[in-house]
Amino acid sequence: MASNVHELRPKGSVDSEKITINLGYVDLGHIDLLVREGFYSNRTDFIRTAIRNQLDRHGDAVRQSVARHTLDLGLRHYSRADLEAVLQRGEALRISVLGLASIANDVTPELARAAIASIKVLGALHASAEVRAALADRMT
Repeated sequence: MASNVHELRPKGSVDSEKITINLGYVDLGHIDLLVREGFYSNRTDFIRTAIRNQLDRHGDAVRQSVARHTLDLGLRHYSRADLEAVLQRGEALRISVLGLASIANDVTPELARAAIASIKVLGALHASAEVRAALADRMT
């Protein structure tokens, strides 16, 4: 189903998901010190760099795990037409994505339940609240 991969934003834009973390005061102080000394432009720059360094450090293990779990890597978009085509073929999708999976806003909860057998997303899932609720028992 390679035809359902769409560029959501033009290249060069920053696609991101906001997360919140709790840090101890001493760790936060260390980060602030490194920012003040000019090693990083701000706290976010430090945290992103630390995360990227850890991902690079474990890159081989991540690549092996992606292959072992047969995860689609990157952005995957599922339109209403995609899901209707799956149903017409008498099939059901087993969505497994590392990155961003999005289900179009015009997909009804009923269509999502009929067309999607399971859904596993490591990263972010963009779908309406109704579709998320309809698929809650199929998310792993």
